[in-house]
This record gives sequence, structure tokens and C-alpha cells, in this order.
Amino acid sequence: MANTKQARKRARQSNESNLLKSAQRSRVRSAIKSVRKAIAGGDAQAAQTIFRTASRVIDSLADKDVVHKNNAARNKSRLSAAIKAMA
Repeated sequence: MANTKQARKRARQSNESNLLKSAQRSRVRSAIKSVRKAIAGGDAQAAQTIFRTASRVIDSLADKDVVHKNNAARNKSRLSAAIKAMA
């Protein structure tokens, strides 16, 4: 356990940050899963629409350093390729 006042505050901030970032990472994963589900459903138009919203979520959280920018780019690229392969 932290002994000084500043160390206790830093531990508290770290816990709050971890909770927030965990929820945000979950949003990214859910967005990716929703696109994959639409692709599996076979509807290219719906998959494209869901991909647009998912890519906004992914980019937003990559800008906030919740996920690494290369990770975000890789996920978007793979989802885009999967959608193009449907057509």
C-alpha cells in the first residue's frame, strides 16, 4: 500500500483510469464483433453501415491511446477486407 499522500492519490487515479480504459476497450471489441456478425450474416450493405460506425469508435479510442494506433489500423483493414471479399 502507498505510504505518502501523493502515492495514495496516484494509486487512486490509476484505478479510476484502469476502469475507464477497460470499458473503452470493451467498446472497441464489441464494435469489431458487431461488424464480424454482420459479415457472417451475409448482408454487405448492413456490414458496411456497421463498419462505418465501428471505425469511428476505433479511431476515437486510438486517438485517446486506449488502443494502439497500429492495432486500430490493423483491425479496420481486416474488417474492410472481409467486407470487400463479400461482394
